[in-house]
Amino acid sequence: MSAIRTGRAARGSRATRRPARDLSASDLARRAEALSMALMSGGAELDPTDSDLARRVVDKAWERTHIAGDHTVVALAGATGSGKSSVFNALVGSPVAAIGARRPTTSVPSAAVWGSSDATELLDWLHVDARHVVSADVADLAADGTSRLDGLVLLDLPDFDSREVSHRVEAERVLELVDVFVWVTDPQKYADARLHDEFVSLLSRHDAATLAVLNQVDRLTPGEASSVCDDLMRLLVADGVAAATVLPTSAIDGGGVAELTEQIAQAVAGHAASRRRLRADIVAAAITLRAGVADDEPEAMELPRPELDSALARAAGVPIVLDAVARDYRREAFAHTGWLFARWTRGFAADPLRRLRLDRSGDANPIPVDIQTSDVRAVLGRSSIPSPSVSAVAAVDVATRSFVRSASDGLPVRWAVAVEDAVDQGEGALRDALDMAVLGTSLRARRPAWWLVVNLMQWTLGLLALAGLAWLAVLWGIGLAQLPRPDTPSLGILPVPLVMLVGGLLLGVGLGALCRWWARVGALRRRATIAKRLASSIATVGDDRVAAPVAEVLGRHRETRRQLDRARS
Repeated sequence: MSAIRTGRAARGSRATRRPARDLSASDLARRAEALSMALMSGGAELDPTDSDLARRVVDKAWERTHIAGDHTVVALAGATGSGKSSVFNALVGSPVAAIGARRPTTSVPSAAVWGSSDATELLDWLHVDARHVVSADVADLAADGTSRLDGLVLLDLPDFDSREVSHRVEAERVLELVDVFVWVTDPQKYADARLHDEFVSLLSRHDAATLAVLNQVDRLTPGEASSVCDDLMRLLVADGVAAATVLPTSAIDGGGVAELTEQIAQAVAGHAASRRRLRADIVAAAITLRAGVADDEPEAMELPRPELDSALARAAGVPIVLDAVARDYRREAFAHTGWLFARWTRGFAADPLRRLRLDRSGDANPIPVDIQTSDVRAVLGRSSIPSPSVSAVAAVDVATRSFVRSASDGLPVRWAVAVEDAVDQGEGALRDALDMAVLGTSLRARRPAWWLVVNLMQWTLGLLALAGLAWLAVLWGIGLAQLPRPDTPSLGILPVPLVMLVGGLLLGVGLGALCRWWARVGALRRRATIAKRLASSIATVGDDRVAAPVAEVLGRHRETRRQLDRARS
């Protein structure tokens, strides 16, 4: 059996001498903080079970790092009858743990503490009441006079396959908190499915703090013991323990106990096992959560959305508003450039913008008081734009869903659902936002300069016609009174008063007709200008009601991935 011990111990030493990675307290705190931030940003979009486990890991890391002392907790875990308590007593050097033929014997965890440092706070945190302080053995002293096991807290756990449920629960609870696992098994149960499937494989990420002890090898021949050890190592590798360490022992004759003590001493040396276990837990939790986060996500504000903006504009009644703007321009153009003696007919045409309660010029309350008090829309500051049709509402829904699909493309299901739920704010809220966007948009612009020029020309022509009419009236009155008629200047055969009257009327009508045609061109330009303003306002609603909520979810997704990558790096 000595040959077996030497071979296994050599393998264990090679595993222990692997290059140590950064195990500083600051690195551990950074990882724990990153995992905590990922849980905050991920929220309900992370798997609840995995999130609960990660929160326990963060809490455990915070609690363990704030416990006074620098101890290493090593747990002996095994199945019923594996000799776990016998190995515990052999390591302690005294019969601390009860051993008997009746199973199960160990009902609560027992602790043995090496060194003078007080481990009370740590054992209280572990909820271990049975405690034994081990005196330093001269043979165990290092060159500096201190024990090689100084700072060790060795636990004897209840059997994890006990028929008593409370024993199994207690063993599983403590295994979540310890630093080093020592799986104690025997030639009869070393391949037990419960040991490998429910414990070793689940904790395989902690291979740097995992030992396997094949106890009771005194019942085997050296060849059988070597074969069983090889098979156990094969099973451990299959469980995911990359650097498996198997130590054959016999609690009866003490075989392998010295090698096991040496392995535990190496784990205690440097006092980094607790940080290694906590880091492994954090990394494992981050890797598990990372499976529910995509590798990237689109930028919501940069996604193309012409269909969405077009559908929102239609639902907001933008085409109706633009038609009213064009009609208002032509109406105002007629008021300034039309034939002077026909402008009074403008009063018979209703103001298209005022009819929609979109007029914001002149008085702060352009709507009569009696109408304001009887019209709920006026009281609430709403427009009178007709409600969107069923097809317009359906178009908004289809365009929104299309935008959401493009924004959630490639995301896990929970995140995709969160993106969809983010924009589900109801038709009424969106309708009000669109209406307020239209109300808040200026629908008028500076009057064109040519209106002033034409207006002066129309007034000149009108006054000229009136002067000619007055001149002719005076001449008619003189003739009617049979008074001497003064000489009237003429242009050819036409008297000047008649030329003034007819010319003023014809030129005024002609100029008005020309300006009416030109006003149609100006109305198209005004419509295009206001269309850009309304498009900007509607796009802002799309940003606030659709893109921004989606961007918030995608931002949380990005932050969650970044923090999980920090925690597991």
